[in-house]
Amino acid sequence: MAGAATFQRILGANERVRTGLIGAGGRGRFLAGEFKEIGFELPAVCDVYQPNLEAGLKLASTGAVGHKDYRRLLDDKSIDAVVVATPDHWHAKMVIDAVEAGKDVYVEKPLCHRIEEGYRMVEAVRRTRRVLQVGTQRRSSPLFIEGKSIVDSGVLGEVRLVTSWWMNHQATLNPAQLQGDLDWKSWLGDSPVRPVDATRFFNWYYFYDYSGGLIIGQAAHIFDAIQWFMNSKAPLAVTAAGGQLNLKGSEIPDTATIVLEFAENYLANFTLGYRAMKYHPSQDQLEQFHGNKARFDINRDGWWLYPETTTPELKPSRQNVVPGNFSRATRDHIRNFLECIRSRKDPNATVENGLATAIALVMTIESLRTGKRVVFNEQTRRTSA
Repeated sequence: MAGAATFQRILGANERVRTGLIGAGGRGRFLAGEFKEIGFELPAVCDVYQPNLEAGLKLASTGAVGHKDYRRLLDDKSIDAVVVATPDHWHAKMVIDAVEAGKDVYVEKPLCHRIEEGYRMVEAVRRTRRVLQVGTQRRSSPLFIEGKSIVDSGVLGEVRLVTSWWMNHQATLNPAQLQGDLDWKSWLGDSPVRPVDATRFFNWYYFYDYSGGLIIGQAAHIFDAIQWFMNSKAPLAVTAAGGQLNLKGSEIPDTATIVLEFAENYLANFTLGYRAMKYHPSQDQLEQFHGNKARFDINRDGWWLYPETTTPELKPSRQNVVPGNFSRATRDHIRNFLECIRSRKDPNATVENGLATAIALVMTIESLRTGKRVVFNEQTRRTSA
C-alpha cells in the first residue's frame, strides 16, 4: 500500500463521506444501514461470499461497486473511510492496510485477535495519522458518558471491586448451508488451513481460530466500560473458568466466570451465562461499581446510585433510566466517527482503548484454554501462565 498522504482527499464542509464496507454479513449490513441513515455515502462493498456481497450492494448507495478482494476497494482513491465488519482474525491486516491506503476506519470490536497485532495497529494508525473508531459504542452513549462522570466525581469513595454479568440464552448454532460462491482460502486468511466448512463459516464466532465466542463478544463491551470508568490500562492478570460445551458444535463454553486484576488496586469479575432464560436486551447485563461510600449500577438502559446505608431497604439516591437507549448508542458512535473524520480529532473509542480491552480478552481466552492464571508484562508485551 502507498503512503497515506498520497490518498488523502480534502473533504468539503458539507460533503458526504464516501465509505466502503468490508464484510457484508449480518453486522456489516446493519452498520451499512446506520451509516447511510447518518449521511455517509456507501459506494463500495466487499465480501468473499457472493450472497453477502449481493445483499450488501442492495443496501449501498446507487451504483455501488462490489469487490471480493478488499485490496481493490482500498485502491479506490475516492473512498475516504472503510467499515471493517469481518471475523476477528481479519481485523488487524485489513485495518493496517486501510490506514496505509489513507482511509479512516470504523472497526468492529474486538480490535484484534492477538496482542501483537494490536500493537502493530496502534503504530500504523498513529504513524499514518488516520482516525480509527473501535465499535465499543458505549463510549458514545450519553447515558454511559454521564455514568463515567459520576464515577469520576469520587462519590463512590474507594472502588476495590467491580462485578458484572451478561445472561441470556443461545440454543443452537446457525444451521445454514452455503448458497453461493465462497472464496474459502481468502476467508481463512492466516488461520489454519481446513476444508470448506459451512458450520465454521456461518458460526465463526464460536471457534478459537477466528474469535472467542460469546465470552469475547460480550466481554468486549463489559471490559471496555470497566476499564474506561476506572481509568485503567490492561489488567495485570486474568483467571477464567469455563463450564462444559453446552452449545453443540461450538469450541467455546457459553458459561464462564473471569476475574481481572488491575494495577489500579481493584478486581473486576465478569460472569457469562448463555444457558439462562431469554432476557430483553435492556436487562441482560449489568455492571456494578462497589465503592466504600456508594454503589453504582449501570446497564444499557439506565444507571442507579445507591448510598451507604444500614437500613433494610436499599433504594437509589439518584437514577436515570432511558428505555430503549441501547438502540441509540451505535448511531451516536457513528456520528462521533463522522465528526472526527472532519475535525481530525481522536474518536471516543481510540485504537489504544481498543488494544487495552483486546489484551484483557486475549488473556481471558488463554486462561480459559490453559486453566491457569495468565499474567501480562507491559514491557515485553507478552503473557505468561
